[in-house]
Amino acid sequence: MSKETRQFETEVQQLMNLIVNSLYSNEEIFLRELISNASDAIDKLRFEAQTHTELLEGEGELHIRIAPDSETKTLVISDNGIGMTRDEVVENLGTIAKSGTAAFMKAMEESKKGDAIAPELIGQFGVGFYSAFIVADKVTVETRKAGEGEAVRWESDGLGSYTLETCAKKEHGTTITLQLKAEGLEEDFTEEWAIKRVVKQHSDFVAYPVIMNVEKTEPLPDEEIIKDADGKPIGETTKKVRADETLNSMKAIWATPKSEVTDEEYDEFYRHISHDWNSPLDKIHMKFEGTTEYDALLYVPSKAPMDMYYSEKKTGIHLYCKRVFIMDDCTELMPEYLGFIKGVVDASDLNLNVSREILQQNRLVRNIRKNLVKKVLELFSKMEKETYAGFFDEFGPAIKSGIPMDHDNRDKLAKLIRYKTTKSDGAYVSLEEYVAGMKEDQEFIYYITGEDLVSLAGSPHLEALKAKDYEVLLMSDPVDEWVVQSLPEFDGKKLKSAEMGDLDLTEVDDDTKEAFKNFMEYLQKQLDEEIKEVKLSSRLKDSVSCLSGDALGMSAYMEKIMKASGQEMPKQKRVLELNGDHPLVVAVKSLFEKDAGNPVLPDHAQLLYDLAIISEGGRVEDPALFSKRVGELMAKAL
Repeated sequence: MSKETRQFETEVQQLMNLIVNSLYSNEEIFLRELISNASDAIDKLRFEAQTHTELLEGEGELHIRIAPDSETKTLVISDNGIGMTRDEVVENLGTIAKSGTAAFMKAMEESKKGDAIAPELIGQFGVGFYSAFIVADKVTVETRKAGEGEAVRWESDGLGSYTLETCAKKEHGTTITLQLKAEGLEEDFTEEWAIKRVVKQHSDFVAYPVIMNVEKTEPLPDEEIIKDADGKPIGETTKKVRADETLNSMKAIWATPKSEVTDEEYDEFYRHISHDWNSPLDKIHMKFEGTTEYDALLYVPSKAPMDMYYSEKKTGIHLYCKRVFIMDDCTELMPEYLGFIKGVVDASDLNLNVSREILQQNRLVRNIRKNLVKKVLELFSKMEKETYAGFFDEFGPAIKSGIPMDHDNRDKLAKLIRYKTTKSDGAYVSLEEYVAGMKEDQEFIYYITGEDLVSLAGSPHLEALKAKDYEVLLMSDPVDEWVVQSLPEFDGKKLKSAEMGDLDLTEVDDDTKEAFKNFMEYLQKQLDEEIKEVKLSSRLKDSVSCLSGDALGMSAYMEKIMKASGQEMPKQKRVLELNGDHPLVVAVKSLFEKDAGNPVLPDHAQLLYDLAIISEGGRVEDPALFSKRVGELMAKAL
């Protein structure tokens, strides 16, 4: 097929523009990414070959080869892995079919400091191949899919287009040739010592040999050594030769005793499997022996990945069987809410040909999952308070989401969740700490949900609770709405919303109710389309009015979340509560009693309702009219 020129997808062009015109603070990261991709390709071939042995085509050792050339300023990275078809080349190298692309590019822009981009971003969004353009003016890819006859050549300068054509390639696999930039690079990546250093630092734990033909010094054969009369060498005793050298240890770190693994090795292996430039926060390295045997090395990241809440993101658990790769996205081994955990599980009793369907029904896998979750939750519970607070800042919403998802571990998760409160001065409080600090006469664990902590802390719904010196949990994550539905009580204390139902803290006496009866009926008639009921409040101490819901109804925040997700919601009528002691309410009531037909009364009724909406951070339907009414009221008062 003749050479064909194509344009990159729009997202890739934008991505290329960012990468080509920016530099990592560490340029060398490109080599780690390309070696990692090559390792993945061999993993896939090895897995497919379990059932299709012909794909190996009589191959010897599966490997990755690096070939630098200082004269031509090229660097070649090749593998004899699965390879790609023409369609796969277009899909993988011409398109980024991920919903997180926009977020990735935004994150790159925001992370730029001068000319540097945070190196962890490439790996997190699965676009590591494009890091080649950090060091290369041109990239050529030649690849042939195992079991296929046709090979394809892809080539681009990263400036918006690429070419495709068929080519001859004897072996299956992929060969990437980088035409390195002539100037501007901090390091010469054709130097053997530079390549050795990068591979040792970033790719030492890759499971396949990373080979490079290097110059070595070898002793000369005895017969070639020139000697004096006494038999002592008087000439060269060594010679320079070139030979293949394996640059990485291929150490299966998860199967190595903990005492033989250094902290540096743990950290580098984490970076290898996670593509995260940061060091992990903590780790679990365990060997389980008994009816089932397996090795596990799990890591807790220190920072939440940029794509953590994208539905297409992969989990971080790599599954092996007797050190043979099975899959890198084993959702069966870790629940979704712990999907940020990275690591490796090597189970010796698994079938090498295992499929996802078999995994889902496999008793061994279910047992491993149960033990892993138990160990992870134990690790969280044993963290120092300050360390856990930092962890919860990053992963709190994920931990909370486990409460409605994981019934078996609900009690453990309830002890792990944290909230800021009306008394905590910005610090996190556990439910155990909250219960321990409850007043003697306090019956419930009080909470309020909403969009931001500042509005929640100042909500009029809390005035009576604050007056009794009761602490209130401030819940500002959307997932909190599902938490309180799934966690009706903790340590024998029921959770109670500060805005739903009656608080039953104080009683409005019958004489007051009778005195306000006619006025309340009037307001109900005026606002009937907006509210379910109007009543005197037991919540309010300083504010004019507020809106509350039924004890079993939907909170205002939940309604907002559902609408934002595109779900059509029936109009939720709520209760308008008035502070009968507030001067404004007293004045409007007095005006009503003097002249029930006064034309300003409907405006005042609407104003009392609008003030309730604004007090909880809501938006009134007609802001201009609201402003006009307030202005007129102020003018008369002055």
